[in-house]
Amino acid sequence: MSLLLKPISRVFLFQSNFQNPRAIPNFSSVSASCSSSYEAQKMVRQFDPKIPIEQAITPPSSWYADPSFYAFELDRVFYRGWQAVGHTQQIKEPNDFFSGRLGNVEFLVCRDDDGKIAAFHNVCRHHASLLVSGSGKKSCFTCPYHGWTYGLNGALRKATRISGIQDFIANEFGLIPIKVAIWGPFVLLNMDKEILPEDNIDTDQIASEWLGSCSEILRLNGVDSPLTYVCRREYIIECNWKVFCDNYLDGGYHVPYAHKGLASGLTLDSYTTSIFEKVSIQSVEGGSKETQDDRLGSKALYAFIYPNFMINRYGPWMDTNLLIPLGPRKCLVVFDYFLEASLKEDKAFIERSLVDSERIQMEDITLCEGVQRGIESPAYCTGRYAPRVEMAMHHFHCLLYDNLIS
Repeated sequence: MSLLLKPISRVFLFQSNFQNPRAIPNFSSVSASCSSSYEAQKMVRQFDPKIPIEQAITPPSSWYADPSFYAFELDRVFYRGWQAVGHTQQIKEPNDFFSGRLGNVEFLVCRDDDGKIAAFHNVCRHHASLLVSGSGKKSCFTCPYHGWTYGLNGALRKATRISGIQDFIANEFGLIPIKVAIWGPFVLLNMDKEILPEDNIDTDQIASEWLGSCSEILRLNGVDSPLTYVCRREYIIECNWKVFCDNYLDGGYHVPYAHKGLASGLTLDSYTTSIFEKVSIQSVEGGSKETQDDRLGSKALYAFIYPNFMINRYGPWMDTNLLIPLGPRKCLVVFDYFLEASLKEDKAFIERSLVDSERIQMEDITLCEGVQRGIESPAYCTGRYAPRVEMAMHHFHCLLYDNLIS
């Protein structure tokens, strides 16, 4: 026998049953967690953000290899503040959805019949099965395990075969919501914000919290301009997520050595880095008319949004790199490509550009995996910064320290 439930307008009445008040704490687990947290905090203090970059040493290798440090930073870095998780083309029409994972958080984002966007933990309230995977279109979410069904507003619509159950309040078993917002073409989630039924999203406030004072700079450089979505490519890399960030943030230091093809189309001496609250922007001029790459154009802008999102705007292209940690020494990088509408039918140009991009990614993967192996060797503990080019990397490490020590 199934229990059919009327949809409810308020989907956020969940707190009282989210954690079972009758559950008995696992004190050994709590003790182990506290011990791991203590050890992780000791590792954090091995880096001093107050030392100027000219004298500073980099974070120790334990930041990039220790399992307890990885678990600690998931909580302090990724489960707090706004995080980019996708783009609006994935939920362009009513009933569109996509799912993903960040650390241990399984999530889904959807657009309902009225065009409203919502996000939820992708976990059935019955016995914790994942509800959906990938992306697509659905008018409701039906659990593949026992058939419990939820509306796109998160409300429990049907609970199967629960005849005889006692003390069951259906309104308390909707999907657990997550704060969601849109900036430009990007979908953002915030795990640490309490959600209220009447919440209104203030775009200016989101821009301020996520991008700080550089939001207008990104707008002026075409980051939120209307572009045509081209494709997605994903890469699993055998390295800590911060290794990939460090590689991105070295001010073009590695480009002439590792990306000779890319370097030939850029004026590397023109590299500049600007530091903002949670964002760093690197820019570089294209090469001469004889060497200039049609794909790169006359200028390239590389914006790093703390902690794990990168926006690359160059020529007619924009691509984004979403970095998802998968463990102490493994991460997933998701590339989404966007193109100015005037070129969306130029198949040859698109294919040539994607081939060039793929070559650069393969070169970076080789670098990052080599760095991870070196970090784990007994020969390495800490390194130094090149002060005139690695300012953005140092800024990234200081932001990490501030999150982890608080």
